[in-house]
Amino acid sequence: MTAVTHLLTDGDPGPGDPAALRLQVMGAVRVWRGDTELDAGPRQQRCLLALLLAHGGRPIAMTHLIDLIWGPGAPPSAVNVIHKYVGALRRLLEPGLRARAAGSYLVRQGNGYRFMAGPQTLDLFAFRQHVTAGRASAAEGDAKQALDRYVEALQLCHGHAGEGLSDSAAAMATFSAIDGEFYEAATAAAEIATRARRPSRVLAPLRLATKMGPLNEPVHASLMTALATAGHQAEALAVYRTIRDRLADDLGIDPGHDLQEAHRRVLDQTVTPAGEKPAEARPAAPFPLVRPAQLPPDLSVFVGREAELDVLRGLVAGMRDERRSGPLVVAMDGMGGVGKSTLATRLAHQVAATFADGQLYLDLQGDQAQEASLTVRDALPSLLYALGVSPSEIPDACDARIGTYRSLTAGRRFLILLDNARDSEQVRPLLPNSAGSLVLITSRRPLTALAAFDGAHLVRIDLPDMSSARALLTLRLAGLPNGAESADPEIVDEIIELCGRLPLALAVVAARLIARPRLSPATVLADLRDGARRLDASPGVADPRTTFSWS
Repeated sequence: MTAVTHLLTDGDPGPGDPAALRLQVMGAVRVWRGDTELDAGPRQQRCLLALLLAHGGRPIAMTHLIDLIWGPGAPPSAVNVIHKYVGALRRLLEPGLRARAAGSYLVRQGNGYRFMAGPQTLDLFAFRQHVTAGRASAAEGDAKQALDRYVEALQLCHGHAGEGLSDSAAAMATFSAIDGEFYEAATAAAEIATRARRPSRVLAPLRLATKMGPLNEPVHASLMTALATAGHQAEALAVYRTIRDRLADDLGIDPGHDLQEAHRRVLDQTVTPAGEKPAEARPAAPFPLVRPAQLPPDLSVFVGREAELDVLRGLVAGMRDERRSGPLVVAMDGMGGVGKSTLATRLAHQVAATFADGQLYLDLQGDQAQEASLTVRDALPSLLYALGVSPSEIPDACDARIGTYRSLTAGRRFLILLDNARDSEQVRPLLPNSAGSLVLITSRRPLTALAAFDGAHLVRIDLPDMSSARALLTLRLAGLPNGAESADPEIVDEIIELCGRLPLALAVVAARLIARPRLSPATVLADLRDGARRLDASPGVADPRTTFSWS
């Protein structure tokens, strides 16, 4: 959970102040002054406000704001529109503000903006403050105080963050992260309430959480346990049947371990209703009963890269050296779209059986803007959860999270794939404390510091040669009446060269031909020739050379 570093309590009006300003982002975006609700303006203006609130006091650069609001289809006037909305929001939040004054809430920083307030003003700040206090009380063994603070936090959520304002994938991810904080707090509160025999206090927020996250298994498992503890076994079983059917219909999968275990305990009546004498608690297993297997699917149309795979397999074979005292770290670097992640996934699947304790995967998003890439603090909960640590038991301090991760990986054999690393500092704390583990890392830059100080092997992934690129395009178009094998070889070769032999660009071209079977390679070539003279005219997958130009 993101720490709140900008809780400005000075000058933050209390709830009893008739002029107090209050804002809500954990649900539909709403603004009140005292008891009067204010009109937050047109939809796009409300979206801007929601995004500034959702970033919890952190600045948002103008380019990132534009991407959040419009995505790739931003109008040329986007900057002016944002400036106009900021001015309108400043006047809304501070009616007496003179023209062009910055005010106290929407503060300019660099070429972007940040929202400044305290927990009395913004529900997200108050939520995080209560959750932090609840965790501290739980760590001290004060279950009553912990539950009180968690319940205060959960009562602040009224639905999906920024409800109805996710117009881009980036905005959706921003608001979903806040929903995720609510889910984690709800499951942590449920665990405390169940142990304290006070399940009724968390039933309402848990029901809201299951409604918001209809496929969230930990939340449903927590609701089932709380219902059974409250004596509502029939409703608990109905919750299980509902999500079991939903998982089967929507995803084609069976319930995971948490749900199955909660279902078993309800059926066996090992969840004792409140008011009855609880059965003697069994010690918790130190590691998960389900072996993590998080690798992405292998690509069925993979071709070439035999030389690189031979080198990588040779490094893995060298792990048999008993003198090794640390994990084998292999960092693959190369331009975007060259196929680093695909190659790493292929190797991981080939050697996965060697690592008895399972495989972990994490996309560090280092290929995005720096503020969008995962911090070490935010990356560790995903790994800890896969290793069997419940959300409520994940330490708040980053150093404590690193220590827990190293303790859980010590002496075990894991394969860990860290995709899209930004730099060495981002991955160093994620290295396991085990000589029997393999860490595969992909990055656009050589991680030289990781090689210098952590013994990582650096492997450069270059563009495929012409024969491999031709084989890739031919395989992807196999079976089409106008596929690459039936096209003029000179046309195919020129398409490959105009795509810079970049595997991602070739995959985009192939997808276009598959989607339009009547389109000929000659027509695609003509489009590419035209696009080569105007790379910046229309960025997107329609012009695969754009991917090459970005790299």
